[in-house]
Parts: sequence; structure tokens; C-alpha cells
Amino acid sequence: MRAMSAPLPEFQRFQYAFTAHIRNPKANPCPRGIEARRMGIYRRLVYSNLESFLLTCFPVLRKVLGSRRWARLVRRFLATHHSCSPFFRQIPDEFIQFLQSTGAIPAGYPEFALELAHYEWVELALSVSTHTPAWETIDTEGSLLEQRPVMNPALANLRYNWPVHRIGPPRARVTPAETCLLVFRDATDQVRFIEINAFTSRLINLLIPAEQTGRAALEIVAEESRHPSPEVVIQGGLEIMRDLQVRGALLGVAK
Repeated sequence: MRAMSAPLPEFQRFQYAFTAHIRNPKANPCPRGIEARRMGIYRRLVYSNLESFLLTCFPVLRKVLGSRRWARLVRRFLATHHSCSPFFRQIPDEFIQFLQSTGAIPAGYPEFALELAHYEWVELALSVSTHTPAWETIDTEGSLLEQRPVMNPALANLRYNWPVHRIGPPRARVTPAETCLLVFRDATDQVRFIEINAFTSRLINLLIPAEQTGRAALEIVAEESRHPSPEVVIQGGLEIMRDLQVRGALLGVAK
């Protein structure tokens, strides 16, 4: 027979009631013994602090949604999401996880809301990434075709269904369009965004593991695309790799 769990101490029951009311005052009454005016101050402080962390990362999403829809989304996040991290700087990470959950974004919101939020979040994620190049294993002067190219470890190769990098004012018309973006942190610790095509995106995905030569990766691309002149693909790919190296997205080749 299972032993019945002991009831929570009074102070813990009070804490749960207190935080439940702050998270969702419409569903949870104000705990007894607390003046409604003071409880209102707590609610505003928690919401304002949470929103300030989100606004730092998602200014465009806030602008596109407008104040009312933005506030509704933030309050839903506060009321329903259970964060896995105690660190304030990871609140945007938790917000992305919340938006990715089923039913998080209310009906009637822009279809691109999640992708736009993810696009804005990537900049923060790469700016604080701890991944740094192991320069002792990289030859910056080697052959990009005959050796194994090494991509920047602080890099994201993204594909969206919407042109997220062009979304702005709420009245602007936005139509779906497959969009490939390369985002990386350069040698000056600046996060850079490059719009790329599907060819370059596929090449980068093949190069990220650094397990094959540039030529081998380009041969795969040529075969997949059924290009009648594989050598044209290889020469075009070489120019792309050189450009990526100049920009800092590709670092060199493995020693």
C-alpha cells in the first residue's frame, strides 16, 4: 500500500498560491492576507522584468505584433511555460521553446511569428556561444578543394518559409518565400547575416562536419542537382568557399 504524501507546510502552500497568482491572476485568486494594491505591484514588477529581457531579443516581433498582441503573448508565456533554466539570460531561449509548443501562439497571429522570433533569437544565441575556433588545428592557407574545409563553429545555417530578414512594419505585406540565411560570429565578435541560396546552404551543411574535402562535397552537390557540367559546379563552389573564408564564415582547412 502506497504511503500518502504528507501535506505541504503552510508557508509552502502560501508560496505556491502567491506565485500562481502572479503568473496568472485571472485563474488564481490573490492569497489571503495580502493587500490587493501590494499584490498589483508584485504583478507589474514581475511582468515588466520578464518583458524587458524579451524586448532586448525580440524588438521586431514586438513591433510587428503591436502592444496588445505582444502583451497577450508574454502573459501567456508567464502563465503557462515552466522554465528549465534559472538564468535570466536564458529567458529568450525559454520563450522560443514556449513558441514552439502546440497552441502557444494564439489564432489570428501572423503565420511567420515563430520563424521571425527564431531569427531574432539566433543573433543572441551566437553572440553568447562558447564555441570558438581551434586555430591550432586549422590551416588558413590550405586548398579548399583538396583538403577538408573548416567552418566557423559559431554558425547557424538556417532555412525559413518566410523572408524573416525583411519583415518590419506591421502594415507591410509579407508573402511566403523560402529563405536561406547564414548567420555567424566573426573574428571581431560581431554577428553577421548573409542571405544565401539553396546551393550554398547545401554545400555548407556538407562542410560543417569537416569530414570531406571541398571537392568531394561539391561533387555531391553536382550529383544531387544533376548538373550537366560538374566542373562548373566545382569552380562555382570554390568561389563561394573563398568568399565565405573572406567573410569569416569559413576559417580554412583541417591540418
